[in-house]
Formats: sequence, C-alpha cells, structure tokens
Amino acid sequence: MNNLLKIIELCEKKYKNENVHSLNTKNNDSVLDILIATKLSQNTTDKTAFIAFNNLKRKYGKLEKLMEERISKIRDEIRICGMANTKAKDIKNILKKIYRKYKSFDLSFLKNYSTEEIYNQLLELNGIGLKTASCVVAFGLNRDVFPVDTHIHRVLNRIGLVKTKTPEKTFLEISDKIPEGKKLFFHKCLIKFGRSICKARNPLCNECFIYMYCKYRNKSEYKNKKAQNRNPQKYDFLILENIK
Repeated sequence: MNNLLKIIELCEKKYKNENVHSLNTKNNDSVLDILIATKLSQNTTDKTAFIAFNNLKRKYGKLEKLMEERISKIRDEIRICGMANTKAKDIKNILKKIYRKYKSFDLSFLKNYSTEEIYNQLLELNGIGLKTASCVVAFGLNRDVFPVDTHIHRVLNRIGLVKTKTPEKTFLEISDKIPEGKKLFFHKCLIKFGRSICKARNPLCNECFIYMYCKYRNKSEYKNKKAQNRNPQKYDFLILENIK
C-alpha cells in the first residue's frame, strides 16, 4: 500500500505538465460513442481505433444506425483497427441488446445513477466486460474509476503492486486501494508509463522514475542494458479523451 501511494506521488511529479489530472470535461454527444470507441480500441493502437471511429461517424453520423447495417459494411469501415469482423459483430450485437433493454440508444440517463448501479446496468449487457464498462463510466459519465486493460494489468503485475492472472482480477484487487480522486489519473499515467518506459519488450529500466519501488525481477538486467532501436513515437494520444 505504501508503495502504491509513493508511485502515485511520483506519477504526479512526472506527468504534472500533461493532461492527466482532470476528469474528462468534454461535453460528449453520446455515451454510446464512448462505448463503441472502447470496443474499437481493443487489440490495436488508439490512433488506428480513432481512424476507425471517425470512419463510422463520417458515414453514419449516429452510431445506433449500425444496428441495422450489414456486418460486412461495418467491417469495411473499421478494417484499419484489426479484428474488424469480430468487432463489427460485437458492436451490432451490443446495439441490439441496448435497444432491447432500454428501447433507446440514449444512455445519458445513467448519469443519474450511482457508480455501482451504472456498472450493474452495463455488465448485464452481454459483450460488455469490466474494462469496457469502466471506460464508459470514466470517460462517458465523468466518474473517477480505474479502468484496467491488458497493458495496465501487465504493468501492475510487473512492478509488483498486484499478483493477479487477469485484468478483471487486477481491477478488483487494486481499485479500492487507490485514493479517491486519483483513480482515472492513475489509469492515464500507467498507459503513458507502459507505452514509453515500462514496455512489454525491452523496458527502459534505466529511465524509470519508479525504479526503486519496482519489484520486477529482471530490472537490474535492463537497468544496465542500453536501449536499442528506441522508437521515439508519441505516446500521449488517448482515444477516449478525443471523442467528441
């Protein structure tokens, strides 16, 4: 617990000049947009998912129209983000389930619910898991929660804050331990940290600002290893902060 609080404090210092401290203040037109953007972002980069999302918005305007569209047509618009056929089917099925349950695609009424009840409502819809629900709660409904995807799950296990087998178990293990008001902030920080420093392959331990608190067993090996073929690409683009 002490390590967690210290790591959050170091994240605040590291990313103090970046847009990670506040909740999403954009007036999103549709909670549904956030949900579909989250589905598109699975197993791909935020940038390619953003292109796919904009393709859909440009062609259909309101994304509820996808419920009546052929899967092949949806697939063609989102092909750039990978797993297009699966994602097209998932999106179409989720839209059907939303309409069957609420007789509407307007999910803004969820803003009047408690965070726990929002989770209950979303998780009753087959095809929406804990990570997708958390992203909707955080970025669509402006709640301070801690979404956990496979990358955050990897980072938290590597540095030793949890010892869990799945992102869902990581969420359940650590979410309540993160101080109120810091959950979404810490989510954004870990995404940036995982992309730029604590990479899946060849982590840059020699540049790590939490090195002293990290329990990764191979950290000394990477600490003394020169970074090879480092890709200086930008790592700060988050799709769910850019949905309008």
